[in-house]
Amino acid sequence: MTDARQYAPAAQRNGEPILAVLRDVLPPTAHVLEIASGSGEHAMRFAAALPQVDWQPSDPDPQARASIAAWIAHTGIANVRPPLDLDVERLPWSIEHADAIVSINLLHISPWSAAHALFDGAARVLGADGVLFLYGPYKRGGAHTSPGNDAFDQQLRSRNPLWGVRDMEAVVALGDAAGFACGEPVAMPANNFSLVLRRR
Repeated sequence: MTDARQYAPAAQRNGEPILAVLRDVLPPTAHVLEIASGSGEHAMRFAAALPQVDWQPSDPDPQARASIAAWIAHTGIANVRPPLDLDVERLPWSIEHADAIVSINLLHISPWSAAHALFDGAARVLGADGVLFLYGPYKRGGAHTSPGNDAFDQQLRSRNPLWGVRDMEAVVALGDAAGFACGEPVAMPANNFSLVLRRR
């Protein structure tokens, strides 16, 4: 029998630092929608560490959803739901309500229109105390925070000119326009940041 589980080295590297932030910002019994869950490894790690949280993974890629389902079957973790087929730019989303949305490494490997769609969707799905958590590399003040991020940005744009490392200020401004206030950015390993935005 073929094992559909995928493995993402980045998920192994950044899982614990991200979890440390999520422990502080997620409501203790939240229904969490994860956007672009990829391999599903983050969902397994976070749901196992936060057993009172109801974790809803999603991904538009059928192979990613197969991987997530395989990880759920393999681990037997009870508080992870079957993955949704959800593309932030395809409306309406296949979920009506969440207490929090987690999106890891989405904005730089999607067109800028996906960032607009993410905030629009979050404004519809999240309640009054909703939390939107974003993780990834960002420029600050229009400049890369490291030579490695500069090289990564060039690599991304060579693969797709609509991709690229985003300006943190532009992302925060999008959130503000959608009714979200961003707290102080949290510096993470490997020149990444966590942004925590809350409904105003």
